[in-house]
Amino acid sequence: MFLRRYRRTVAGKTLTYFALVENVRTQAGPRQHVVAHLGELNAQQERRWQRTVTFHNRQGETQQLRLFPEEDHVPLPDDPDVVRIRLSSVGWTNPRDFGDVWLAWRLWRFLQLDEIVAHHLPQGERTVRPADIVAIEVINRLCGPCSEFALAEHWYASTGLEDLLGVADREVTKDRLYRTLDTLVAAQKAIEKDLKDQLGLLFHLDYDLLLYDLTSTYLEGLAEDNDLARRGHSRDHRRDCKQVILALIVTREGFPLAHFTLAGNTSDVKTVRTVITEVEERFGKAHRVWVMDRGMISDEILTFLR
Repeated sequence: MFLRRYRRTVAGKTLTYFALVENVRTQAGPRQHVVAHLGELNAQQERRWQRTVTFHNRQGETQQLRLFPEEDHVPLPDDPDVVRIRLSSVGWTNPRDFGDVWLAWRLWRFLQLDEIVAHHLPQGERTVRPADIVAIEVINRLCGPCSEFALAEHWYASTGLEDLLGVADREVTKDRLYRTLDTLVAAQKAIEKDLKDQLGLLFHLDYDLLLYDLTSTYLEGLAEDNDLARRGHSRDHRRDCKQVILALIVTREGFPLAHFTLAGNTSDVKTVRTVITEVEERFGKAHRVWVMDRGMISDEILTFLR
């Protein structure tokens, strides 16, 4: 096999492209077959091919072929730097997703979320930084949402996060994930405040209009140790299960400001006073507009808002 150089002139500019070509035997005689079009390669990419691609004689001979010929001709068999490989015997194993988790990791660092979480969740005597475990949780929710058990057993090992974060697969266990989430809850308000300041600095957000909505999530089992688990109006149509209410406040651009977890039997209209009061206590009062469903409004709430 060898690389063939193609030249094409476009708008007075000569472009050079490469294709990987192999000689094949046919009934009509030897023919050349394009294995892959490699496009335009710079000098660094050529060197990478020279380092990583080797060719081995199908018959086990030591015949050598030039990978990048200087001219457009079949490579000579006496190049000592290149050997043949048997393509039918080449395979690949242990594939891992990289692009999506790499982008998520870059965004995580660009927003300085790693610094914010590390500030409020110090490593202490832990062998793994809690900030890295939180990053794994968040990136999982963005790229391939699954349970903590599935994350620890399968998902993490199927990605390139181990190389990006330097956290070994054996360190990512469901128990460590759950324990980190418990410590994260304790630092929720402090993290949300720093997040508001950071996002406002990066994206010039204003908070004169806030959108407020509710949802619910049901729990399997008795949930006896969960004080907020109650039976109530189920948006998931699971009256047989206890649930909790989740409240989320975002800016007009959709950036999160704060979230709350409420008892599962809390009616929508009874959440408004609690949520707005706490938001004003944490982030200050302002002449802002609140946008919410009409099911949250009553005469009492209108009086409170005025």
